[in-house]
Amino acid sequence: MQYLLLCCFDEERWANLPESQRDQIMREYGAWRQDITTRGHYRAGAKLQPTANATTVRERNGKPALTDGPFAETKEQLGGYHLVECQDLDEALAIARRIPTLKAGGVIEVRPLDPAM
Repeated sequence: MQYLLLCCFDEERWANLPESQRDQIMREYGAWRQDITTRGHYRAGAKLQPTANATTVRERNGKPALTDGPFAETKEQLGGYHLVECQDLDEALAIARRIPTLKAGGVIEVRPLDPAM
């Protein structure tokens, strides 16, 4: 079963962390990714650019409406994702609990992919 781990973090909080702490978190991320790759769980992932570079697409009255910025007003913004292959939700949650940004205030949403798609 594949699960998408959506990694969210308050961009302002991230920017205010000392550079040394951000660097340490990213080093831990590298080790985490290497470990789940070695164990055969990792399928894909990427870090996203800040929400200031986002464009949201909606439809209003049958016409496309483009808006600069994120799709919703939230405290945390989607900062990246990881697609992992796991036997079950418990295994996906165990992998998600090891994501380094959690201890700095991050949030991880774990969602199974719909196998019908």
